[in-house]
Amino acid sequence: MSELDTIAHPPKTPPSFVVARKTIQKTKSTGLPAKAKVAHPEAIRSPEFSKLPSSDSGELPSSDRMEQVTSVSQLSDVRPTDWAFQALQTLVERYGCIAGYPDQTFRGDRALTRSEFAAGLNACLDRIQDLIASQTTNIITRQDLEIAQKLQIEFATDLAALKGRIDRLEARTTTIEKQQFSTTTRLFGQAIASVQTSNRANIDLFPRDGVPERQGKLQTTLASNLQLSLATSFTGRDLLLTTLQTGNLRSSAPNLLTNMGRLSYESEQDNQLVVSDLSYRFPVSKNFGVLVGASGVTPSNTFRGINPLEGSGEGALSLLGQRNPILAIGNGTGGIGFDWQINRRVSLQGVYSAEIPGFPGNADVGGLIGGRYAAGAQLTIAPTRNIDLGIHYLFSRSPDGFLGTGIGDSQLLSPFAPTRTAFTTHAVGATLAWRVNRKFTIGGWGGWTSSRALSVVGSVQTTNWMVFSALPDLFVPGNLGGILFGQPPKITSSNLPEEYNFPRFSDTGSKGGQPDTALHLELFYRARVNPALEVTPGVIVIFNPNHNKANDPVVVGAVRATFRF
Repeated sequence: MSELDTIAHPPKTPPSFVVARKTIQKTKSTGLPAKAKVAHPEAIRSPEFSKLPSSDSGELPSSDRMEQVTSVSQLSDVRPTDWAFQALQTLVERYGCIAGYPDQTFRGDRALTRSEFAAGLNACLDRIQDLIASQTTNIITRQDLEIAQKLQIEFATDLAALKGRIDRLEARTTTIEKQQFSTTTRLFGQAIASVQTSNRANIDLFPRDGVPERQGKLQTTLASNLQLSLATSFTGRDLLLTTLQTGNLRSSAPNLLTNMGRLSYESEQDNQLVVSDLSYRFPVSKNFGVLVGASGVTPSNTFRGINPLEGSGEGALSLLGQRNPILAIGNGTGGIGFDWQINRRVSLQGVYSAEIPGFPGNADVGGLIGGRYAAGAQLTIAPTRNIDLGIHYLFSRSPDGFLGTGIGDSQLLSPFAPTRTAFTTHAVGATLAWRVNRKFTIGGWGGWTSSRALSVVGSVQTTNWMVFSALPDLFVPGNLGGILFGQPPKITSSNLPEEYNFPRFSDTGSKGGQPDTALHLELFYRARVNPALEVTPGVIVIFNPNHNKANDPVVVGAVRATFRF
């Protein structure tokens, strides 16, 4: 990676809020839209929006339902000393037209509206009419009937209005029950605080004679990364995800003089608040769902995850350790995707993602179908309960020779090339994870890309690979150990014209691949302090950084603290 590359084109951080990426639960047993996985993997791995209380319920709480009483003594809040005691006693015992609440209270100290009084009066009049019709009692006097008749005339208008209100309320309730529209929103967050540093490594930044001329070092820094997500469901099966993010840990590439030591939680926000995810997931059928959005729609957010060590807050410390690098090709943000559960063990995901989908100017720079974009699919297979396999394919267009992965050889063109040329790229790869037992998982991935120049004759190929081991509940239940070893993306072949090839850009730019091979070794241990806080110390060692054995190994140490709420 050139100095010009790291300064003029700082590698962009892919969406690091892995919970946002996991908003579609990528398991072999469910299709889209699966349940949300936002911010806290324990509390939010599959929140059932359909089970949340609905604000449209037509039933009153049990504590508010009124029941007929037969004796005033049943009302615990009515005492013989109350001024209304005699009146209540008469209404209850002579006419039986007073109702109390299930907790045996009358709640007579509560303000009564005119409509409520009219409704109560109407109930008493109905009771009196029943008594007269039955002709089984003589407890009703002429004086009672005259008073009741006057009250009936006085409140006739209120009773009619009340009946109209009840009819309208019943009509609205029927409409609500048919539509069943209820919005539910939950707030989740993840805050990362970290300390990181590195050794002093001599780097041959302009490889001509194999003699290092620069020294890279990551100063000891204290950094933060904060993400807040609003997960909204309208129907119980859909999900609108809005994520705000800010942070102050910039890319370590300019300081290390290589992008191979980048951390998963780096950010380019410089403490500015940005919208890192604005996407909507909804079902089209029982086994087919769609994802669309202006931000957060990427291959890594759409494809089902295979790597158990993925997660900027709970997984591997390095950016390379998150997933197969080809899934970051195109550096996309907005677009459309789908997830199709073909059967119990096979699913298919697809995505189209543009880097700057909202750019209205030069089509060579941005726009939904301009600039840098990627389109691809992943076939996810679970041949057994303990094996997950993802087969990836991506097609991408780059207007300037950058793949957009941000790690390893993501630059295909020499910074001193006479002219700029666009590239089209085909990328294929696979990721495998095998859960040997509950406390031991092994796996790995591999990827290959072939990029063809559009303005000159020639092409460039790259490869990458990784093997990993996950050790859940290592030493203490809830903790996690991780080991990763592999090769960052490497240009293995480049037959562009002279002065265009990146591997030998500082010499003649002649044909050929990288002279050596860089290797990535990472070890980390995530310790759970409590359900909301985890602390992860770890170390990353890069041998032959920039695929040049003349460079000293780069050692990056970090301690990450992750708080979820």
